Amino acid sequence: MSSGRDAARRSPGEPWGGVRPFSVKTKLGALVVISVLITTGLMMIAMRTETELRFITVFSMIATLLITQFVAHSLTSPLDEMNAVARSISHGDYTRRVRENRRDELGDLAQTINRMADELAAQDRQRKELVANVSHELRTPIAGLRAVLENIVDGVTQADPETMRTALKQTERLGRLVETLLDLSRLDNGVVPLKKRRFEVWPYLSGVLKEANMVASARAGMASGSGSHTRTDVHLHLDVSPPELSAHADPERIHQVVANLIDNAVKHSPPHGRVTVRARRGPHPESLELEVLDEGPGIPKSEWHRVFERFNRGNANRPHGPGSDGGTGLGLAIARWAVDLHGGRIRVAESERGCRILVTLPGLPSVSS
Repeated sequence: MSSGRDAARRSPGEPWGGVRPFSVKTKLGALVVISVLITTGLMMIAMRTETELRFITVFSMIATLLITQFVAHSLTSPLDEMNAVARSISHGDYTRRVRENRRDELGDLAQTINRMADELAAQDRQRKELVANVSHELRTPIAGLRAVLENIVDGVTQADPETMRTALKQTERLGRLVETLLDLSRLDNGVVPLKKRRFEVWPYLSGVLKEANMVASARAGMASGSGSHTRTDVHLHLDVSPPELSAHADPERIHQVVANLIDNAVKHSPPHGRVTVRARRGPHPESLELEVLDEGPGIPKSEWHRVFERFNRGNANRPHGPGSDGGTGLGLAIARWAVDLHGGRIRVAESERGCRILVTLPGLPSVSS
């Protein structure tokens, strides 16, 4: 019954039982044993055949050196290959890989180097995507703001309240993008103090939903510059039970979680769809279970593990709702970061329709009697 768990714990290069039949230690031990056996055997032959000792000594040394050279070559050859691959990786070439055709410690090292190359390649790809995303997101509001200001300077338009309101909208879009990038920086640093306190869930979430509606209305008719939705046709529904439910967490960080989950759900909702935010009491004191459910196309199970990755915009073939540009792919990553700070859990759950994301917050730490 434990074989399944043993298989789950076993690393890719580790054999059953944790003993490698062809480990480097085994090879070196075999080299010593074979050398001793050759020398001993030749000495016994010399004693029985009365062969001169110097011939036996020279022959045994030659045989031992040949075997040692063979073993040394088998050990150093892959190291030369690994050194060449590591040098290429240090120069920015992440396409080279080490052959994984060994069942010893060097084979494990080859797998580790290949995994490192894969991770570095992924990080390099994410860095390029970040530059492309930020360039794209910044270009639109900057171009709009520049056009407004140039028209005012050239006398094409007057600096009336309507014109200045347009310039203010572009500036606000820049501010939202900068705030997203600051959240990404905090995510990378991983050190953010939590200001936990007790709060009533119903009025708190009600305020978050009202703010989401107000922001969407204010952005309606204007292309989103930070990936935030401009949908006003989607109905937001709040379900809190019991009504007096309370929780213990950092309200600012939870606001990030709920706002990003709502924003993502609204983007993928069909016209005149419905997004439901549910809150229930968790298993521990002041703990909380949140659920955000939409009526969109949902997320295939094959993509569940990538939902909370940075810059992941999902399958390009999956339609977004009207007024959505797909976003920067940072909203759900920031939501996971905020939940992880609390020691909670966020995941995609089964749903008959649409996408269902569950958030569990631990609440107050249990006090032992």
